[in-house]
Amino acid sequence: QDLLDLMVAEEESLKERLLKSIALCRKELNALCEELHLDPVEAEKGTTILERENSLRAHVEVLLKERRDRKQELKTLQDQDRDLCDILCVTPFCIDSDIVPSLEDLDRYRGHLAFLTSEKARGAEGQQEFLSCKRQIIVLMEELDHTPDTSFERDVVCEDEEAFCLSVDNIAALQNLLQQ
Repeated sequence: QDLLDLMVAEEESLKERLLKSIALCRKELNALCEELHLDPVEAEKGTTILERENSLRAHVEVLLKERRDRKQELKTLQDQDRDLCDILCVTPFCIDSDIVPSLEDLDRYRGHLAFLTSEKARGAEGQQEFLSCKRQIIVLMEELDHTPDTSFERDVVCEDEEAFCLSVDNIAALQNLLQQ
């Protein structure tokens, strides 16, 4: 009888631990679903307590991996965005890096980076235009015995070609300077 009572007590204790674990997994699963912008995961009906606990634990692991993957992709996209924005002199994509981005947010970010990449490719043409205008401006300034007066003129004539921002406004200002 004592052995049987001990076995029943152990089973009751195990059941309590499993129910607590299920409650914790359910709470964590709901939080992850909300954070990842997913529909809540429904508990499987007709399963044992142990199977339910294992299933919930597996779902939590899958969603934790999904969260890590999204955060990592966001970090990668932000690094690419920073590099492209520095080159193109534009404002970085506005996204909160403290929260886990939704799949739609990541898609919009990828689209933004694709656009910036195409702009960078067009910027290579702008680089050639800049170099051509710069040479012409330097020759004309020497012929006119003119020293650069404004900071923009100094940037064009004296600064390294790589440091010059090839924005649409700067290319237009460069062409205007050449005309002057």
